[in-house]
Amino acid sequence: MALVDLRREGSVFILTMRSGENRFNRSFLDALGRAFDEVERSSGPAALVTIGEEKFFSNGLDLTWLGGDGHSESSAFLTALLQLFGRVMAFPLPTVAAINGHAFAAGAMFALAHDFRVMRADRGFFCLPEVDINIPLAPGMTALIKSRLTRHTFRDAVLTGARIGGTEACERHIVDEAVAAADVLPRAIARAAALAEKDRGIYGALKRGMYADVLSVLAAGRVQ
Repeated sequence: MALVDLRREGSVFILTMRSGENRFNRSFLDALGRAFDEVERSSGPAALVTIGEEKFFSNGLDLTWLGGDGHSESSAFLTALLQLFGRVMAFPLPTVAAINGHAFAAGAMFALAHDFRVMRADRGFFCLPEVDINIPLAPGMTALIKSRLTRHTFRDAVLTGARIGGTEACERHIVDEAVAAADVLPRAIARAAALAEKDRGIYGALKRGMYADVLSVLAAGRVQ
């Protein structure tokens, strides 16, 4: 089975992550990169929605792989992951994360890199658990999270590792909407479609200007 599936519904590309918990390892990262390449090569009005399956959006890094087969490339891999976050943040098309379930750690950061977020209200958590699993945030991760969250939410999310449900995530402005499970994808598609006519050159330039400082840190790819 493919790790990701990419299909088009009108002007909206729908990228479905299909790797179970959708943990980031080399194969999964490369599959995401190829999907983003395909979307970026497209022409005409377009936008992108990213979603997981069942109860996971993404559960973060594949720590088993990083401690095993991926150990020798861990530094290069983490640099590539940070650069993917930057690519999503500056993507020249509207992007919407359809958070169908748990978005933990790097999975939460991947969601934050999108322009907009629609989350399931009744089940699933947004969580930055690094304080509890004893893993420091790379500078680019800190910059990304800080740029997306309010001051108090940034402090609370990072220093408590709290699990934040969809309704609270909306109240805290982590996500733009919290809706019933069946409405997550349709609402994300509607948001994306409403922006699909935007000029790609202008849209990308505006994002690069808005997030220049964060993008610089992510592009550097420093892991500590």
